[in-house]
Amino acid sequence: MNSAPTSSLCVAVLGAGAVGCYYGGMLARAGHLVTLIGRPQHVQVFRAQGLRMQTLTFDEAVPVAASTEASAVADADLVLFAVKSPDTESAGEQIQPHLKPGALVLCLQNGVDNAERLRAVLAGVQVAAAVVYVATEMAGPGHLRHHGRGELVIEPSPKSSEVAQALIAAGVPTEISDNVRGALWTKLILNCAYNALSAVGRIVYGELVKQPGVPDIMRDVIAECRAVAAADGVTIPGDVELAVRRIAETMPSQYSSTAQDLMRGKPSEIDHLNGYVVRRGEAMGVPTPVNRVLWAMVRLAERRPPD
Repeated sequence: MNSAPTSSLCVAVLGAGAVGCYYGGMLARAGHLVTLIGRPQHVQVFRAQGLRMQTLTFDEAVPVAASTEASAVADADLVLFAVKSPDTESAGEQIQPHLKPGALVLCLQNGVDNAERLRAVLAGVQVAAAVVYVATEMAGPGHLRHHGRGELVIEPSPKSSEVAQALIAAGVPTEISDNVRGALWTKLILNCAYNALSAVGRIVYGELVKQPGVPDIMRDVIAECRAVAAADGVTIPGDVELAVRRIAETMPSQYSSTAQDLMRGKPSEIDHLNGYVVRRGEAMGVPTPVNRVLWAMVRLAERRPPD
């Protein structure tokens, strides 16, 4: 357990699922005051036993506060906003009356437009986008399992430097980037390449990429996404093809979040992943047939009973 920081942040995690619990748990473990806001079955365990963090390097019960109410953001200097993309506006409206002046709301969500959508709801509130690279799942009530990675890329804001320093000190590799839009598109491309295929096949990344035809489908998805991004004026940093290959290498035992949703009978975020590329492609006059098929296949799979 890390020692308490010299200056503690008061942190609220809205949407205390796998992603929110990982970053909130890392900050709590470093001595910050963290409240996890989530579903009753998790909150009951958080209160009684703490958050169990089963990671690649430690397995501990981390003490946290917990609530099922959005009003629990009231004292937070930092709100880690980790709800599903379809819930962005409604969750923003729920916390809006309770936010502390000067608080930063950091979006830890899939998709590329959540921060923009949230700013429309939270007028006058500091909102910053973040790109999340972590493999996690909720293995049971109050039980987080971490499969790998954990980096964050965050958008500049008046509090971003302070938050980045706190995250780095808590063991979370974090950088501030002026091209978060491009970084979000890179993450979107990774999600579009893996999520639907992992979901339809109920298969982990390491096995997925070994299946006949899959690398070719991924290549076609990447090409479509690149064409839409270019038409939309987005500059994608780095080598996205290499980034896609590294996902299977660094997270071989991970199911996509879309696969996890389908296996639990929950709605997925596919409308904000491959579906978003399809919509932006239509708006830009760029055809996206492979993304359209993957989007439609997941929507059909959502009709199937959970495993």
